[in-house]
Amino acid sequence: MAFSVPKNVPSFGNPQRKLEDQIWGSTPGRDGGLVGSVQDRFFDRQGLPMYKDKPYAYQPSRRARPIYRRKRVLGLFILISIGLLYFFGAFGGKGRRLDRAQNWSWLKSDTIESVADWDDRRQKVVDTFTLSWDAYERYAWGYDQFHPISKKGEQMASKGLGWIIIDALDTMMLMNLTSRLEHAREWIAKDLTYEQSQDVNTFETTIRMLGGLLSAHFLSNRYPELAPLADDDEGAPGEDLYLEKAKDLADRIASAFDSDSGVPYASILLDKFQGLPSHDVGGSSSTAEATTVQLELKYLAKLTGEKFYWDKAEKVMQIVDDNGAKGGLVPIYISPKTGQFTGNNIRLGSRGDSYYEYLIKQYLQTGKKEPVYLDMWNEALQGVRDYLVTYTEPSQFTIIGERPNGVDGPLSPKMDHLVCFMPGTTALAATEGRTEAEAKKLPTWSKQREADMQLARELMQTCWGMYKWMETGLAAEITYFNIRSPPPPESSPHQAPETFDESPNAKWRQDFDVHANDRHNLQRPETVESLFYMWRITGDEKYREWGWEMFKSFLQYTAVDDNGGFSSLDNANVVPPKFRDNMESFWLAETLKYFYLLFSPNDLLPLTEHVFNTEAHPLPVFEMGQLFSTGWERKQRDLEGKIVGKR
Repeated sequence: MAFSVPKNVPSFGNPQRKLEDQIWGSTPGRDGGLVGSVQDRFFDRQGLPMYKDKPYAYQPSRRARPIYRRKRVLGLFILISIGLLYFFGAFGGKGRRLDRAQNWSWLKSDTIESVADWDDRRQKVVDTFTLSWDAYERYAWGYDQFHPISKKGEQMASKGLGWIIIDALDTMMLMNLTSRLEHAREWIAKDLTYEQSQDVNTFETTIRMLGGLLSAHFLSNRYPELAPLADDDEGAPGEDLYLEKAKDLADRIASAFDSDSGVPYASILLDKFQGLPSHDVGGSSSTAEATTVQLELKYLAKLTGEKFYWDKAEKVMQIVDDNGAKGGLVPIYISPKTGQFTGNNIRLGSRGDSYYEYLIKQYLQTGKKEPVYLDMWNEALQGVRDYLVTYTEPSQFTIIGERPNGVDGPLSPKMDHLVCFMPGTTALAATEGRTEAEAKKLPTWSKQREADMQLARELMQTCWGMYKWMETGLAAEITYFNIRSPPPPESSPHQAPETFDESPNAKWRQDFDVHANDRHNLQRPETVESLFYMWRITGDEKYREWGWEMFKSFLQYTAVDDNGGFSSLDNANVVPPKFRDNMESFWLAETLKYFYLLFSPNDLLPLTEHVFNTEAHPLPVFEMGQLFSTGWERKQRDLEGKIVGKR
């Protein structure tokens, strides 16, 4: 089945479309809200906020919330209210199901459909996005953070950076939400400025803001039929708005690379074009952060022809590789001053994760013309097998642990939820974006790639178990596992259960352990991201069904009362859960986007033609041309990782 625009989205020419969107976006809360009138009866409010990969300290402003227009149309109110009753009616008080309502039975986990209607499921993702977006638009428009329970926004800079707005642009394009996109674009054109005396994190700003702008530019040009706006048309005054804003921001980000070594500083001062070292860990930058800006800067270099973006990004990869990390596994901190690793902590969770992700994605982004990154990926994946993979007791789940004291130190059986990017990325690398069936027909297919796919399947099962273990069906931020001492090596025989016994005393539950401080769920995307890749690559329907079950858990347990949208959770292992009062920007940019793609036909953004940055912003595969090339060669190293010369 070919991809089609969501069937329940009004047509582009429908004059009622903008009227509907105005009502969604501007109707007040408890007394008159379309959603609020339903949700008031179903949810309690609690709170506290959090951020993506680390608790980076931004100073919010105290600017008052803007006053919004209020319009009501009785007929449309009735129609939408009926629709919302069908959509949200399955919720009971404090997150319980209303089993008595036949029309809401689709949300019941025990409901069995004879044939899954994936178009309908995809539309429910669109409905969830619009509810989330409209709550933000109503209560916190233009603010960088949204607290859906307290119904307020906060800034990370004096004038706002568009943190939520820009991060969600390409999701709205893919979902064909034209009027909402138009409002967002208007804000970018009129209100967004980087002339602010504000320090921002180099990595987060690159993957979210630069990546979001570049992806919006790409999609609006490559797929103009999705959420078309006249301002995007060729020759229109605003045609290059996204690209112009991206270049302005990138010029400021580039100042982070003006260190003694070329490794970017952790932060930048926007208006001063000045890099700033980290406030802790001796001024070191996170290794993952320094090596997770390459897709964005390389694509910008291709668009503009300005090679220095490319050179700055690529030099970092050489500096990191010249450290000669054993097994290709890099410590999580690196010094901008010396270009040397600081500390020995090895993990694929926070501060380590996306370094590995961008190795294979850089190789794919440039049409597989930079084999140095494939070489680095293969070496690192073997290092993961040799030093980090082991199996749990008693059920033999496959996990990726951590080595806090280096590869020769003890293994910690700890997995951040962030590590769940690995099943999908491993499968992507094994097939290079093709389906597994297609890849197996090629002469490049090997026993090693077969083993990589098996590893991807086993890790996917473990990540799904992290959801099944929790009371709400939503994974904790960190999970620990029960393992033998010494840990069995990757080569050990093992066979985890294929299904999860739902009983509370099931044997497999002994393998998992969540500590009290790690029970929060931040609406993270990594597991559904991997489900998306695994579905596209293997064609195994179970990955879609797992995603559907996960999506229903998000609806059931993270929805906020009083027209507030959805919130991250402070404790996802109790029912009703404890709310955190924060909607992460990646809820819109990544989690819901990957659900949408998982439930969509496979010809929407094919993996052989696109790469997704680590914030799920799709970018194109492109030919480097004569201007760009990999300007460095790897150095020879011995088995211990010590550099001994050039290859």
